[in-house]
Amino acid sequence: MAEKRHTQCDVASCKLCPRSAIGMVAALAIMVAVGCQPEETAYTMPDADPATPPSTTSPTDKPTKSAENAAAKPARIVDKTFDDIKFDIEPDAPYEREMLTDEIEELVGQRIRIRGYIYPTLQRDGLKAFVLVRDNQECCFGPGAALYDCIRVEMVPGNTASFSTKPVSVEGEFLIDELEFDGITRAVFLMKGEKVR
Repeated sequence: MAEKRHTQCDVASCKLCPRSAIGMVAALAIMVAVGCQPEETAYTMPDADPATPPSTTSPTDKPTKSAENAAAKPARIVDKTFDDIKFDIEPDAPYEREMLTDEIEELVGQRIRIRGYIYPTLQRDGLKAFVLVRDNQECCFGPGAALYDCIRVEMVPGNTASFSTKPVSVEGEFLIDELEFDGITRAVFLMKGEKVR
């Protein structure tokens, strides 16, 4: 039986779509928790030289300030909030990298500390990856959840986290790593988690 798809709206903001932000964040959280990767990261060109890793940039990509900042990573941790990574995006508008502010681009490569909630999954302990959300109310769970209200967190090797219903502080390197499903950007930010308290 063919899968029916709702294609007449921006899934992330549609209040009628069954694949609303609840489904989006839940799917993202489950995908991250079990270690799934988007299709394009697992695909290798048949003619590619196995000794040469595939490029993740296209000829139209331009260098960004964030690439420069990532090279000069400071040792100290900077306290940030979800308000610091907020950017202007209309509810029905597609995401574009140019929407990110210079302040957000300058965070790339920096070690930050940010408070939020671990999005719940079936796994409670030994989390190697999870989604950190702004709060546990409407912003990140209901229709219209914003891209800047969640951060994917991948713990550095050897470190794990445990789920808590209370807010947690996550420390680690802040990155911009757009994640797309079905041609729609579902997440923008990534942290390489060092500590979760």
